[in-house]
This record gives sequence, structure tokens and C-alpha cells, in this order.
Amino acid sequence: MENSLSINIPVYEKQQLCVNAFGHSVTMPCHKYGPAVRPYYLIHYILEGKGEFVVNGTRYKLSAGKGFLIEPDYQTIYMSDSQEPWTYLWVGFSGIDAKKCISSLGLSQEQPIFKSQEKDMLKHCIFGMLQHNHGNAADRFYTLSMLYLFLSTVAAADPDNSSHGESNIYVSQAVDYIRDHIAEPLQADAVAKYVGLNRSYLSVLFKEHTGMSPLKYIQKFRLTKAQHLLESSRLSVSAIAYACGYQQPESLIKIFRQQYGVSPAAYRKSIMEQNISAQEKQKGDILL
Repeated sequence: MENSLSINIPVYEKQQLCVNAFGHSVTMPCHKYGPAVRPYYLIHYILEGKGEFVVNGTRYKLSAGKGFLIEPDYQTIYMSDSQEPWTYLWVGFSGIDAKKCISSLGLSQEQPIFKSQEKDMLKHCIFGMLQHNHGNAADRFYTLSMLYLFLSTVAAADPDNSSHGESNIYVSQAVDYIRDHIAEPLQADAVAKYVGLNRSYLSVLFKEHTGMSPLKYIQKFRLTKAQHLLESSRLSVSAIAYACGYQQPESLIKIFRQQYGVSPAAYRKSIMEQNISAQEKQKGDILL
């Protein structure tokens, strides 16, 4: 479980840089988020406690004062510590200049970890966004200004070269292949052939580093990518289904309902209602 305040903002048109999500979470011991795939860049910063971040089958153990980058279309998992569960902030963004911004921060999928002592400044940015989120022009400009201030603070931070993850080159190559071909009718045999291993051995490595077989990973990738596209885009359910590799929109609808108990359209509606509710919260309601 977690005590969370969060906002998801659909993107209506292509912009230079735009905010897609932001929030603050106080987690319970062993609270797990994921596997999840997002269509935008996402940066987390740990205020207190400890946890674990897993991407591409690489595992990082992190603590307060550190942050991590999640790039679009990479499946990730993160879980709070059993003894010292973490509290963290996050901001997600996209746009024409998003990739350039990430590059200028010195972060990448290969080096996703940073450390910063500017806890109060980063907290100020996210809570500023939460307090100025009523959908009007003034708040949209304010939110964007807080994003730039957040990125400026991360740019002044140091890459955390001490956080070396445990990884496997075959799993990393397989994950990259899945990411690049997820819209196609992808099969585990094709992934194994790409990395030069037989299917059985690749499955052993995958389960060791991701906790899932290649087929299960592909299925989770498609479903969680669809979930986040419903939250952060105005694409139709059919367009999302095809983008995630479902041959028919009905397949996505059936699997989504089995997993989440509601249709994709109903899920999108509930997220919109949650955002409206969050927007109506007063400054004094925000939990520090």
C-alpha cells in the first residue's frame, strides 16, 4: 500500500516539452509498483527510506538522496524496503525536446541513477505542481516552470556511479529487442534467435533477472504500456491496442478487463475523475 498524491495529464498535441505526470508517495513496507511501461520520461527522487529499482533485468538498491530515470517504453519494477520503506517524488514529461533534456542531465538507460542533496528544492517543485493544478493557463505555465526548475536541480546533481546494478547482457539485448518490436506479432522464439540462445536457456536467464519468462514479459509489457497510454494520451482504444501489439482491439479489451476488472474506456474515465478530484484538493490537504 501507499499514501499517494498524483496527477496524470493527457497530451493533446506535440509540444517542445510538457508535463505528463507528477506526484508524491509514502509507501508501506515491500510496496511494489510494476511491472510498468510508460510512454514518457519519468524521474523519481527518494526523500526517505530505501528500495529497489529494476529495469532491463538490472537491479539497483537505492536510498534517500538518490533518484532514478525511467525512459519511455522500458518495463520497470520498483519496491520499497521491508524495514525502511521509501518516500519519493516523481515527475513525468515528454515532447520534442525531452530526449535532448535527458541527455543534458547526464542520465541514460545505461546510467539511470543520480544523487542530490537538494531535497527541499525538488520537494518544492513537485508540491508546487500539486498546489497549482486547476487546468487554467496560469497553472499550466506554473507547472512547466516547476518542471524546468526540477530538471535544473537534477542537472546540478552528480551521477551515482557507485550504484552498479546486477545485469545480464543477453537479457538486456532481449529486452531492447522486445521494446523495439512490441507493436509486431512478437514471439519468444524470435527473441531467443535474436540474442543467439535457445529458448529454454533464455527463459532461465529471464526468470532469474526479471522474475518472468520472455512470453510473460511480452504480455506484461503490452498490457502495462496500454494502461499508461490510456492515462497519458488521447489515443483511441483501437490505436492503443495496435501500438501495443494486439492484433484486434477486442483482445486488449478482454485482457484489460481480466487484469483490472474494468474496460479500457472505463479505466480512462476513472483516471480522469481521480485527476479532477486531486485538482480540487486545497493546499492544506496536501500531506507533507
